[in-house]
Amino acid sequence: MEERNKIRLGISVGDLNGIGCEVALKTFEDSRMLEFCTPVFFASNKTISFQKNSFKSAINFNSVKDATQIVHGKLNVVNVWKETPNIEFGQATEISGSYAIKSLKASVNALKKNEIDVLVTAPINKNNVQSEEFNFPGHTDFLAKELQGQSLMFMVTEGLRVGLLTDHIAVKDVAKAITTKLIGDKVRTMMLSLKMDFGIRRPKIALLGINPHSGDNGTIGNEDQEILQPAIDKLFKEGHLVYGPYSADSFFGSNSHQKFDAVLAAYHDQGLIPFKTLSFGKGVNYTAGLSHVRTSPDHGTAYEIAGQGKADFSSFKEAVFTALDIFKKRQEYKELTQNPLQKQSTKKSA
Repeated sequence: MEERNKIRLGISVGDLNGIGCEVALKTFEDSRMLEFCTPVFFASNKTISFQKNSFKSAINFNSVKDATQIVHGKLNVVNVWKETPNIEFGQATEISGSYAIKSLKASVNALKKNEIDVLVTAPINKNNVQSEEFNFPGHTDFLAKELQGQSLMFMVTEGLRVGLLTDHIAVKDVAKAITTKLIGDKVRTMMLSLKMDFGIRRPKIALLGINPHSGDNGTIGNEDQEILQPAIDKLFKEGHLVYGPYSADSFFGSNSHQKFDAVLAAYHDQGLIPFKTLSFGKGVNYTAGLSHVRTSPDHGTAYEIAGQGKADFSSFKEAVFTALDIFKKRQEYKELTQNPLQKQSTKKSA
């Protein structure tokens, strides 16, 4: 791939006291990764130097003032801050949370300005990032606001894709949060993502029930019969291949997920427990439905091993490759769906 055509991959470094910088740096210690993309860390040269020295990494990087100055063929670090923040590995501090958000906001700003092409976010701590400037449950809600669209938390790995109807809300609030409109919005977002981001022409989606055994015909709650089933029937009549609701307890164990291109779970743990069990640490969290591509590893800050050089970077590396693949798929989809009359017009004017 020619240097000027390489995908510019932005990286927000996450919580500085966690394993975010470690897994990101380990991913690009293999110089062959630079053949696939140009990585751009949003932090500071002092911060990245401290992190790489902590893990005895020999990786070199190019320091720049902003993303317009990046050099292809090298790992680039955009200097978002000049000061040297105090790093205390394994500790959830207000300082580490504030710098995680500085990195995130700078990278998203560069993404919106098309100075980078895709974004991979390292893990944050949802508690220590909260402030007057950042009042979101996590990455997904913030990105939905900044990058416009109907977002969908979409966990993906080879042979398995699991999306969530509701994500970071309390279990006691799940049933009342699920509405016919929400189901329709999430299914349509997932359908478009499967076509545009994964190249699946006629996607099939399975929807999991809210209650045990999908309510057992109303014996264990009536939400599945009164909300989920009518919504599924309506979507199917619209031409969407969506089926269910299926009883979640046996769905994955019986390998029923293999019959579908994606599964839509009712709530966070219903989808993520089987996903993380089956993906063996190579899963990727993708935020579908936005104007730009964002992925992240499927793990958290892992304070318990932070600073020890023990972190497994497999999921972060998968997040990088997934972002690159989706970016290319979106370009192909755009070319395929471009108005033929516009193409003819362009040729004539040329």
